[in-house]
Amino acid sequence: MSSFRSTSVLRLHPENKVFNERIKELSGEEIDLCFQCGACSSGCPMTQEMDYLPSKIIRMTQLGLDEALDSGTIWVCTTCFNCEVSCPRGIDVANVMESLRQLVLRKKYDRVSLDELTPEELRELPPIAIISNQRKLTG
Repeated sequence: MSSFRSTSVLRLHPENKVFNERIKELSGEEIDLCFQCGACSSGCPMTQEMDYLPSKIIRMTQLGLDEALDSGTIWVCTTCFNCEVSCPRGIDVANVMESLRQLVLRKKYDRVSLDELTPEELRELPPIAIISNQRKLTG
């Protein structure tokens, strides 16, 4: 019998905890329940286009790493909800991806009017940003 006993506890830095809590608040998902089984990634039809698998993005948000905001994965997610269906913990990864997109858009393009953007800026803007902008006008 092994006498090894782990006494390590994961503790988030205050700034990481703020990011973790913000994602939970925006998404409405309890991301800390994820135990990294990979079911979300194996059920995702878009993984070949992603720089990080969905399970990696969830892990980054669990750890409070705002590097997740720089990932192309959050823009590739099509919100097909295969991840939610396959998750044994019932985490809706698509909601987490949407909350990450919201944070990026709020940081870069807060209160954007499409009429004020140049054609070059419109070409560089992710399509989901335009859709989100229009949703705000129809809400």
